[in-house]
Amino acid sequence: MKALARPLVVLLGLLVAWQLAVWISDAPRYILPGPLAVLSAFIRQAPLLLEHGAVTLSEILLGLLLGTLLGCSAALTLAYARRLRPWLLPLLVASQAVPVFAIAPLLVLWLGYGIASKVAMATLIIFFPVTAAFFDGLKRAERGWLDLAQVMGASPARRLWLIQAPAALPALASGLRVATAVAPIGAIVGEWVGSSAGLGYFMLQANARLQVDAVFAALFLLALMAVLLYYSVDRLARLAVPWQSEAADS
Repeated sequence: MKALARPLVVLLGLLVAWQLAVWISDAPRYILPGPLAVLSAFIRQAPLLLEHGAVTLSEILLGLLLGTLLGCSAALTLAYARRLRPWLLPLLVASQAVPVFAIAPLLVLWLGYGIASKVAMATLIIFFPVTAAFFDGLKRAERGWLDLAQVMGASPARRLWLIQAPAALPALASGLRVATAVAPIGAIVGEWVGSSAGLGYFMLQANARLQVDAVFAALFLLALMAVLLYYSVDRLARLAVPWQSEAADS
């Protein structure tokens, strides 16, 4: 109960501060609408918001799935293909230096205005934190356990499955939490560059009509989806790594 009460208190405090800012600044509604105006816009356009939200959520989930699979594969490649590591690691790091806003128009040009370019954007953003976290976890496996397994004749595949992968799960869980938090960025940026559906598309259309309350309503729905997705992944991670949860709680 306490875990639920704290976020609600913080949310209530933010709403009060927001309403006070509206009253003090006396800003027009098309510049800074109040919380009640945003709530009214959310209720009024709920069917349309949910329709576009479902598109964005599907892009985020597909991006999470592909980004996690590619990230884990890249981490395993870096961990086991030691001769390739000096070549692949600089490329991996350099890829993160390119802003996503610069890549988005190219992906839309190559993959079209449909869901593929948005999923690709989300995948690119998710890929690096998953790769870095899982690779770091694989490297931190207890050396003594690996040596003992090798002496007992365990194959590399069994050492990975029984020792390295379980040891790397806490690090992978942390990477997935970060990836879940940033995943909506890729989908929304892709929708801003070119799309015909999604919350990013909805926000562009509402902003062009100076319907700022509708823009805030879309942002609220996006934030709500991100929070629910984060806590869902966090819950699954705790179930997959129960020993880490017990250590953290103690």
